Amino acid sequence: QVQLQESGPGLVMSSQTLSLTCSVSGGSIRTSCYYWSWIRQPPGKGLEWIGYTDCNGYTEYSPALKSRTSISRDTSKNQFTLQLSSVTPEDTAVYYCNRDLFEVGWVKRSDSDYWGQGTQVTVVS
Repeated sequence: QVQLQESGPGLVMSSQTLSLTCSVSGGSIRTSCYYWSWIRQPPGKGLEWIGYTDCNGYTEYSPALKSRTSISRDTSKNQFTLQLSSVTPEDTAVYYCNRDLFEVGWVKRSDSDYWGQGTQVTVVS
């Protein structure tokens, strides 16, 4: 059974870069050809898809965030990482890593069975 776990700082200063890591167990991000994604949920809003990497290292990003987003992977550690630059308080959200989802826009929890527990990131001015 695949399990995902997010890690990273819970507090980020405005204009800085948010960096989160997803550690995957029970499956290889190098050989399991799924979408390994990042998704976030701002306060009072739905789940917003950010982007994904796949088994070949290919990436796709939400057009709304593309200019500030980078997703990379470390196959030796079975991890993939989100970097979101030039953050503002509007980037405050619970950030989730996920296996399966590639959908520009809003997604539903029920769209996938494979989610990390989520990590709260607060951006302060």
